[in-house]
Amino acid sequence: MTAELVAVVVIAYLLGSIPFGLIIGKLKSGVDIREQGSGRTGATNLMRVAGTRLGVLALVLDVAKATVAVVLATVIIGRDSGVVTIGGVSIYWQHIAQVAAGLAAVLGHNWPIFAKFRGGRGVTAYFGTVFAIFPPAGIFGAEVLAIAALRSRHMSLGSLLGALATWCLMLPLTIVYKLLPSIYLIYGSVVVALIVYQHRDNIRRLRQGTERRLW
Repeated sequence: MTAELVAVVVIAYLLGSIPFGLIIGKLKSGVDIREQGSGRTGATNLMRVAGTRLGVLALVLDVAKATVAVVLATVIIGRDSGVVTIGGVSIYWQHIAQVAAGLAAVLGHNWPIFAKFRGGRGVTAYFGTVFAIFPPAGIFGAEVLAIAALRSRHMSLGSLLGALATWCLMLPLTIVYKLLPSIYLIYGSVVVALIVYQHRDNIRRLRQGTERRLW
């Protein structure tokens, strides 16, 4: 099982490392988006540099690559792979593989080997993994993101609130109702904390009133 888990992590990281924003920017507009705007390779920067249509395309592909990473992890490990006991707690190997793949995909998106480790902030990749792990949380978070971003015209604020919304939905379902494995909540906690950290400059500008707007 260890070999399969290593394979899952490697594949997920490589999938997450595909810099669709950078690729689309170069192919469609002839620009390196790392040299413009925020310098990130994510969909939001591409949207600002090359237009909404290309930005949305990158967003869809970034979400899809992370979803595929988690789905492949489930297939590789298998749904009947058994359990492992850690600290007296039994955890399904399938859930471990999904979380490992999700984290690897997010890390690949943020620090892609194919783009000199200069990537995005992890939001689209995170939502892609949540869509595969627990779709209702992903859908809820995406709705919060869209509403907050459109009303405030700050994608960073929408991204932060959307990511937090997915975690807030999983919290009672895990702790109170016991409907989700605790490892999903741990995963969400780690990645949401990473997303907040990656947005630390945006948070500072939001507080100062100088954050870039969508339009």
